[in-house]
Amino acid sequence: MSLVNYATREITCKIVYYGPGRSGKTTNLQYIHSRVPWDRKGEMVSLATETDRTLFFDFLPIELGQISGFTTRFQLYTVPGQVYYNATRKLVLQGADGVVFVADSQKSQLEADIESFRNLQENLLEHGIDIRDIPVVIQYNKRDLPNVLSIERLEEELNFRNVPSYPASALLGEGVFDTLRSASEGVLRKLASKLDVSFELKNGERIGSRGR
Repeated sequence: MSLVNYATREITCKIVYYGPGRSGKTTNLQYIHSRVPWDRKGEMVSLATETDRTLFFDFLPIELGQISGFTTRFQLYTVPGQVYYNATRKLVLQGADGVVFVADSQKSQLEADIESFRNLQENLLEHGIDIRDIPVVIQYNKRDLPNVLSIERLEEELNFRNVPSYPASALLGEGVFDTLRSASEGVLRKLASKLDVSFELKNGERIGSRGR
């Protein structure tokens, strides 16, 4: 759920990076955090217990626009990959405005990808959210490794709702910001529609009730 601060004219949105263990969720956040200018980001925080870990930080995007004069701030979170940390997954997912599903492109990880995507749908439903009603972007990570499935096969197995998707190598930084930009704009489109306002991208595109 986006938080609107009328005093500071700022809207804070939450994007959760979801996916199976070791698919590259943490690597995505680490790469993003390392590239965002220091004066536009908060510290990366690790909420760790003896058995699992959640990372998050917030930042003010440079290339996105404003919603009716409000600055947008994004909080990025990761969830633990292993299914037996499901309670933590559900807790982190609460209040999410958008989701990036990070799939591992390796052939050996297809079943883990499918299981994790089903788990995402189940946990969203427990929060009363149909996956069709929240912006979701799929990232096909680890494209730099051998023995990866084709994008076509991954699309067939995971992207049955035809959401935006991007090939990536989070370790090399390839596709990381394309994924984030798509997720961020999806969240802003949804928010503009919900608030019945418009927002303008830096490229001049106008979206919302007074735009497209």
